[in-house]
Amino acid sequence: MATDHELVRQVGKGDQTAFQRLYDRFADRVYRYAYTILHDRHLCEEVAQETMIAVWNGASRFEGRSRASTWIFGIARNQAYSLARKERRAETTPIPVLVHPDHAPQLLQRERIAGALTQLPDEQREVVFLTFYEGLSYGEISRILGVPEGTVKSRMYHAKRKLAEALT
Repeated sequence: MATDHELVRQVGKGDQTAFQRLYDRFADRVYRYAYTILHDRHLCEEVAQETMIAVWNGASRFEGRSRASTWIFGIARNQAYSLARKERRAETTPIPVLVHPDHAPQLLQRERIAGALTQLPDEQREVVFLTFYEGLSYGEISRILGVPEGTVKSRMYHAKRKLAEALT
């Protein structure tokens, strides 16, 4: 199985099959990430599509100095904030939480967590999503957000404090 980095390199050479594989790996993840910013399903679909088009168009310029996922989420962030400025959206809604019916007893806890996440400022919610949902390091998040790593750590620290308060 090709790595994300290898797929981006192949896409940069015009390989449509590699692009389809990269799309399958990232489109849903980009959608979920965009949701932490936009809170609107239709806008998130647009961000996912525009991000993947930008990946296709820009893959030949990907230098590989970061993980491919860091590059892709950086594109997605720019797309989402650009669209947010156009739409002037300021509402706050929970990150979608998928629950299998067999896990109904855990539903209440997941709803409490989702509710607590909505209470976080956008900058903190974004860091929590990229860390826990996408498994990115603080350094990678720093590159995506264009802020120092210490800022990412600070946002995470404050987010954890607020989540702990909300869940106790």
